[in-house]
Amino acid sequence: MQTSFRHGLTGLLTLCLCSVASAQALTSQEKALHVLNRLAYGPRPGDVAAVEKIGIKRYIDEQLDPEHIALPADLQARLNGLPTYNLSAPQLYIQYGPPSSPPNTASPEEKNAARQRAAKEITPASHLARLWMATESPRQLQEVMTEFWFNHFNIFEGKEWVRYWNADYEKNVIRPNALGNFRQLLGAVAHHPAMLYYLDNWLSSGANTPQAKGRFKGLNENYARELMELHTLGVNGGYSQADVISLARILSGWTIDVREMKEGADDASFIFRPGRHDTGDKQFLGRTIPRGGQQEGEVALDMLARHPATARFISTKLVQYFVSDQADPELVNQMSQRFLATNGDIKSVLRVLFDSPQFWARKNYQSQFKTPYQYVISSLRATATPVVNGKPVSGVLNQFGMPLYGWLTPEGYKYSEEAWLNPDALLRRINFVNGLSNGKSPIARPEGTQPSPDAASVDPVQLMQTLSPMLSQENVTTIVASPTNLQVGLILGSPAFMKR
Repeated sequence: MQTSFRHGLTGLLTLCLCSVASAQALTSQEKALHVLNRLAYGPRPGDVAAVEKIGIKRYIDEQLDPEHIALPADLQARLNGLPTYNLSAPQLYIQYGPPSSPPNTASPEEKNAARQRAAKEITPASHLARLWMATESPRQLQEVMTEFWFNHFNIFEGKEWVRYWNADYEKNVIRPNALGNFRQLLGAVAHHPAMLYYLDNWLSSGANTPQAKGRFKGLNENYARELMELHTLGVNGGYSQADVISLARILSGWTIDVREMKEGADDASFIFRPGRHDTGDKQFLGRTIPRGGQQEGEVALDMLARHPATARFISTKLVQYFVSDQADPELVNQMSQRFLATNGDIKSVLRVLFDSPQFWARKNYQSQFKTPYQYVISSLRATATPVVNGKPVSGVLNQFGMPLYGWLTPEGYKYSEEAWLNPDALLRRINFVNGLSNGKSPIARPEGTQPSPDAASVDPVQLMQTLSPMLSQENVTTIVASPTNLQVGLILGSPAFMKR
């Protein structure tokens, strides 16, 4: 009986999630909810009214200029209090990498404990920092774009040395450039040790070069291929296998400065090794690349960042993220033109998107099925649940199939409804929000402590006020008629909240 009910419920939810919206213009409240769902991770209590008060245009302008939005002092203090989060890339390498390994005479237990240190100390801190920023930072668009670009330039934290530098990569490469210039972002990614290690370019050497020895012997095409297929031109961007090989030769010698990091130089991470660089003539995307050592790579990055295929590829992904799984060709074209005209100014491209009729069309309101990450973060924000213990959140995301920094291959997670909408996923989400409703979630208390006996449950009336633009009168009537202890679960488990 219980199984039949659960299957019936998920079937009903799936059916409701596929309903078609009417064509009328969005109301003021709906517009406020729309920008909070797309430019942010959903509203917190009072957010819809606050956006309505200052106006939609001002809210968008402020979000596009995060440098002028102060981080709350408490949030900044907690971030500063995460020991590993504030270490430099060389410091992380020294304290957790090979320089910290026990001697060969150490016992197997000691060696295993040393290998586990990074996962036990760096990973929880990096996850907590991301969750705090996503749930609490007033710079919400910057956080949304940080997630977008991290996924675009994906690295997998489970690959050995990547774990040391994963948080540094997000903190010092992705987030500062998330609303900046695409070429600067592309270059910062290309020079960071996390990407150099993840896609193996740090090992790549030109054929028969003087320093091509041991594990550094041989040309590695991994980064060159993904740089074009996933980071810039796209799979149909007009390049050939010959271009992949040429780009790998151009980038040979781009590596990690392990020696300087071992010696404690705080600014050491990237280095160009001339003795491993292929100095031969190269043809790339129909152009002869002058011999110039490291500068060859910079020229190639310039070419890729300014290519029309890159403008189209990036614009398409942005439309799919912010507007609809099916990218509107006219909007993609307008954004591509702005991308090229501004040399990849991300803010300018996003302004075209946020000013477009496609973004504000009712058919695209509450139309995108939330990814597991979007669903979890928006639930925490809507219920004002503080993330005191990040481990349960990381655990839930693992169960949902979207672990933080956990996608193994370089293409990153998909954002489409097709990737995430299924009956099992709906049930997992409902179970998660039911656990939030009583105020005793382990997320909101220090690890290993018991819930406070006077812990307050989430107030369903306040939650309905927070999310009121998405709830129909019929929804409200059904919720109010239900037992109080079920109301929060009904709201957050509803078809409306599953979408954004």
